[in-house]
Amino acid sequence: MDYLKAAASTDIHRAINTIADEYQGILSSGVFGFSILGKPLEYITFGVGKETHIFVGTHHGSEHITASLLIKFSADIADAAQNGRKLAGFDVSNIRSYRQLVIIPMLNPDGADIEQGALPADHFIFPRLLSMNPHGRDFTHWQANARGVDLNHNYDAGFYECKKLEQKLGIFSGGPTRFGGQYPESEPEVQAMCDLTRFFVPRLKTATALHTQGEEIYYGYGEKIPDGAKMLADMFSRASQYAVSKPEGIASYGGYKDWVTDKFAIPSFTIECGRGVNPLPPSDFYKIYEKILPILLICASF
Repeated sequence: MDYLKAAASTDIHRAINTIADEYQGILSSGVFGFSILGKPLEYITFGVGKETHIFVGTHHGSEHITASLLIKFSADIADAAQNGRKLAGFDVSNIRSYRQLVIIPMLNPDGADIEQGALPADHFIFPRLLSMNPHGRDFTHWQANARGVDLNHNYDAGFYECKKLEQKLGIFSGGPTRFGGQYPESEPEVQAMCDLTRFFVPRLKTATALHTQGEEIYYGYGEKIPDGAKMLADMFSRASQYAVSKPEGIASYGGYKDWVTDKFAIPSFTIECGRGVNPLPPSDFYKIYEKILPILLICASF
């Protein structure tokens, strides 16, 4: 499978179907919601255990490389299980027996397509996108969904504090980034992600969102640090050489990690994969994957 291919939503949909077919009985896949433009929000599951770990990528359109990272992780862990071998030194059969991994490669398929120019210029929403984009037809750094809402500011965790910071930055409406929407869970993508998470909460052990970039690990929300969160973050850091850090300013509110931590006191993490300027180049894919693979496996083994 060509993991260096640009991750438009059709690529990710095709990849999910391909690995689900190849590893039938080990992986399963399905749809848990739809984007504003009607694209399916898809998940992959691995394992039959009673404890669940959630991994989610591509909250932001320009960070679509995280979808490919999670697709490769899904394929690699399934292949190791099928062939009875370890993955990066981890006992995959143990993970499969005692854990369930729920993997959402691409939460923002519309944003990924907008950023990559995969949305036709004659699409009915294109004029509105142009009106929201200060860079005209250049959507290279587009993070938001098709309504111009930054999904990782649309969760109910310090949402209204975040709105005040938006306004200080001169952000009052939809655009490429930072606008958190009119109210928490206003966006169908975030509402679906929250509903999925709430469904698993009684058995949810961790929740992890992959973003780019900076090679950093965030955990906790404000002064709230769930049991085990710091220990895991330190383990992630030792395994990957990523730094354990705290987000600042507007990045401190409204995110998936923040919401899971705040509402459920479950260890939750943001992993800022790779270094550079978003969107990270496909040539960085394998060196990023090499560093985050142990993070994903440590988390899955917790």
